[in-house]
Order: sequence, then C-alpha cells, then structure tokens
Amino acid sequence: MQTAMPIEVRHLTHTYSEGSAFQATAIRDVSLTLEDGEFVAVVGHTGSGKSTLVQHLNGLLTPTEGQILVDGADMFAPGADKRLIRRKVGLVFQYPEYQLFEETVAKDVAFGPKNLGLSADEIDRRVRQAMAHVHLDYDQYAQRSPFELSGGQMRRVAIAGVLAMEPRFLILDEPTAGLDPMGRDHILGMIQELHRQGGVTVVMVSHSMDDVARLATRLIVMSKGQVVATGTPREIFRQADMMASIGLGVPEAARLCAALRGRGLMLPEDLYTLEELRDHLLRLWKERGKA
Repeated sequence: MQTAMPIEVRHLTHTYSEGSAFQATAIRDVSLTLEDGEFVAVVGHTGSGKSTLVQHLNGLLTPTEGQILVDGADMFAPGADKRLIRRKVGLVFQYPEYQLFEETVAKDVAFGPKNLGLSADEIDRRVRQAMAHVHLDYDQYAQRSPFELSGGQMRRVAIAGVLAMEPRFLILDEPTAGLDPMGRDHILGMIQELHRQGGVTVVMVSHSMDDVARLATRLIVMSKGQVVATGTPREIFRQADMMASIGLGVPEAARLCAALRGRGLMLPEDLYTLEELRDHLLRLWKERGKA
C-alpha cells in the first residue's frame, strides 16, 4: 500500500481557454509532493506557471489533466468535499487586501469561521488568535475599519482572515508584492514565525532569491510551465548556470562569494546567505590573525 503524502500533485496540466483561439497551456505534466512541516518556495520567471500551480492546491483552479491529493484524497474526484479540503489549505492571493470588505477588522477576520457555523466563543477565539499571529493587537485594532490602516497592516488583516480558518497548509502568492521595506520585512518575519512556532506548512511564491534563501527549506524551480529543479536552497543555488539559463539569479551573498573567489579568496561554492558569508569571512580573518 502506497503511503499518502500530505499534498501530492500528479501529472498536473492546466490549459486556459481550452479549445478557443486563445488556448494557452500554463503548466504541463507537473508532479511533486509537499510534506508536513516544510517551508517550500516556488520560484521562476514571469509566466513560468508559479501562480497557476499554487491556485490548484486548494481547488481554485481545476486541472485540465492530472490530480491533486490532500492527505490521499483526490480533490477533484466525484463527490469530493472541496470545502473540507479548502479548510486544510489556505490560499493568500497577491494583494489580498483588495478583498477586504467588512466594516471592522474583527468582522473581516471572522468572516470565514462564521461561514463554518462555529459558536460565537470559537469564532472569537479564532479571531483573537489569528490577529495575534499577524502581530495586530486585538484591543487596538479589532473595532477599527481595515480601510484606515496602512497597506502592510491591511495585508496582515487579510492573512489573518485565512489563518482564522486554521489551515494546515498556507499558500502565499508573492506575499510582499508592493510593500515598502518595513512592511515587507514584517510580513516575512511573521510568515517565518508561523512556520517555526505555529506548525503551519508554508508554500510561498516569490521572485526574491534573497528571501527564499533565508526562509525556505526547499525550492521548486519552474520554467515554461514545468518543474526544472527541486532541492534545498544550498543545492539549487550551487547551480548558478542553470538558474541563469532560465532567467533567474542567485542570492546577493552567492554573487558576492563568486566575485571574491574570482579575486583569489578561498571560499566554498555553497554559501548563499549574507549571514553565512559574514561568519565564514570572520573565521578566515581570525585564522589569518593567528598565523
């Protein structure tokens, strides 16, 4: 008997406007698994199929061919309970703040749990917990209009609305798009906390190699609608030529490391975060001081 994976994608193909003059295949024959506890980053150039892939993971898009299995259950099988599956897999779109509509922050965060028919006490518990997860103090923000908040705060309200459904898997499509550096760092730190402390499996679409180098435990690299590589950040960023061939770069630390090696400094080829590079250079400096 085959062991079921938490999320398994089998031979997934998606064609938009199939049969029309505008037919376009966005992803083709993609197979992968997402394990409990991972922080997976999906990277690729614009048009590589990243967003199309992740929108299948909670049933927003229906495959043209292939299957999506959650805990071994085919999401698109006849009679499948998509609502139950979507409670396990929360999806945060790009610019999710555009979907806010309630008059207060608390009501917006409570919208999903209310639709589940939960008790008032359970809804209140989930709202408070979700707001705490996104670093919004309940007493300060619950009764405020979300439209009075900053862009970064509005995005956190939108993410809290997904977290209030208590998903096991959190899918984020470019969660820092359009934010200023402070808002971006706040969102990324919050996502990292959710993964490390909240026990949430994270799948994040991103174009920032520095962000995924720092946060992800595994990368999925896409090009022209297919998965071309998957592995740890260290494994992927050692393949600078492959990344360049599909229009992607490597983190700033990896570029700097290559430049220093070109000047004769003996550095490993798999340093990919600025923290690692800093620590390695400090060790070299101390060793030379002792020599």
